[in-house]
Amino acid sequence: MTLNLAEFKKITDAEDYFQFFQLPYDAKVVNVNRLHILKQFAKNMNEIDTNFPDLNEVEKLDRYKEALIQAYQVFLTSSPLQTKLFKVFHDQPKGVVRLGDIKIS
Repeated sequence: MTLNLAEFKKITDAEDYFQFFQLPYDAKVVNVNRLHILKQFAKNMNEIDTNFPDLNEVEKLDRYKEALIQAYQVFLTSSPLQTKLFKVFHDQPKGVVRLGDIKIS
């Protein structure tokens, strides 16, 4: 199978990205961290697109492959809570006063 950008853009499932690039992966890791891996992968691809706008199709797919490997490897050693990729991890709770915020005069 020849890798091409048109086929790549049709992919939506994490496992399909690994299969597209013929990369091994642990299904348990992907099942537990699916959204986080995809979020990190999207972030990595956006950086590639921004920093290297003139890549040809083969070069872009090579970089995307490396981006997927990097995104996957993050979650081999880190938890979603540690990476804090999603907005919910950065939002301050409303109506809650944290003990660290209380100052004694």
